[in-house]
Amino acid sequence: MAGGDTMADGLMESDWLDKPLDECGVFGIYGPGMDVARLTYFGLYALQHRGQESAGIAVSDGREIHVHKNMGLVSEVFNEENLAKLQGNLAIGHVRYSTTGSSSLANAQPLCFRYLKGMVALAHNGNLTNAGEIRLNLAMTGSVFQSTSDSEVMVNLIARYGRNTLEEALMKCMIDVKGTYSMLVMSEDRLVAVRDPWGNRPLCVGKLGDAYVVASETCALDTIGAEFLRDLNPGEIVVIDAQGLCSVQTMAAPHRAMCMFEFVYLARPDSTIDGETVNVVRWEMGRQLAREYKVEADMVISVPDSGTTAAVGYAEESGIPFKEGLMKNRYIGRTFIQPSQKMRDLGVRLKLNPIREVLRGQRVIMVDDSIVRGTTSKKIVQLLREAGVKEVHLLVSSPPILHPCYYGIDTSARAELIAAEHDLEEIREYIGADSLYYLSLEGMLKSSRSDPANFCVACFSGHYPIEVPRSHKRNKFALEAGGIAE
Repeated sequence: MAGGDTMADGLMESDWLDKPLDECGVFGIYGPGMDVARLTYFGLYALQHRGQESAGIAVSDGREIHVHKNMGLVSEVFNEENLAKLQGNLAIGHVRYSTTGSSSLANAQPLCFRYLKGMVALAHNGNLTNAGEIRLNLAMTGSVFQSTSDSEVMVNLIARYGRNTLEEALMKCMIDVKGTYSMLVMSEDRLVAVRDPWGNRPLCVGKLGDAYVVASETCALDTIGAEFLRDLNPGEIVVIDAQGLCSVQTMAAPHRAMCMFEFVYLARPDSTIDGETVNVVRWEMGRQLAREYKVEADMVISVPDSGTTAAVGYAEESGIPFKEGLMKNRYIGRTFIQPSQKMRDLGVRLKLNPIREVLRGQRVIMVDDSIVRGTTSKKIVQLLREAGVKEVHLLVSSPPILHPCYYGIDTSARAELIAAEHDLEEIREYIGADSLYYLSLEGMLKSSRSDPANFCVACFSGHYPIEVPRSHKRNKFALEAGGIAE
């Protein structure tokens, strides 16, 4: 798992981003006669925001599965030459940010393996909370692991149930594992999609001509021109092969536990998840923020891009004009050359630049979607002060993040969450804002049309709807060192 710096440490990527890092994105297509590798490439490009660490595509020609994957962005991993080698009728792809398991090529997905029934490739978004326990049990009975990813636990379980059909093996796996998963599994001739019983991670299915497409977000369907059909239900297995699409509804939890942070920050604003358009929910969060906190100011600006929709909502509800006060450099990838210690503030300056003529002498409301450690917020406020801003009021369109996530998002350990260790006034003073306000938990949930009980808000409330074994909490980072959790 990628680490982050504390408030006193030097600049790291997570410092200038200062956000919960996106977990993973999956994309799959069953399309005989189509260029499935290239379509998967474009689908992964649309899902790049969900993982910028590694990318991979597996393609089956009906006899064998061929895989190409590497560390880096989609555009860095793939080119015309290696895409041309991936010929077949069905494919799955994956973009990854490590949440369980270290950052290495061995952990890049899709994972491809041979077992009793032939070849299988797997791409997983989420986190298995009892992976350490299962891993230990499997290792003690002779299983061999090549990576530190919890997804390989699922691979070994599928192999263990290899006498069954692939979908039957997955049903048995769903009984064994706890946690969250939106998963694609591909054999030589079929594509299988699985969503966990709580529906914590998004997964949808669409159609492109005669082909079926499965993806983490609808934006990936839009990118390749596919028609959205529906979201997978919690606990549903969808099988796509030469006979078409069929569905098997397995066990479902008492209620949904869709990750609310998908709507706060993780998902692309043009995506629709479980019937809710992300952009509309974020806009309503901004409006609700304005209802809860009336601040006297001359303008509303956002921390682009993730805070922009909420900022527009706040401006519309409050009547205070929205203006573009911070310009974002959109050409910085995650691997730009790190500044030296003496130039550690350069990271934020490379990312954002204040528009001085707009800001000078103004009382500014700055809207952001979330604060993790507060390091970036502090540096942005400093930039605004240097630009001549008279007052800076920071409003956050989500509640304070008080607890770590165990379900597939890389939030920091509790000790690194500024809101878990400091009260509101201490945070405001550290950031250097004139005032600081967070959207209430009730207000955030009210911003969606869905039943509030259907969301996971564990990182805000500390209530974990999906069982988290104590050993997993103690050993959240154990796999990074290559060890086996207790």
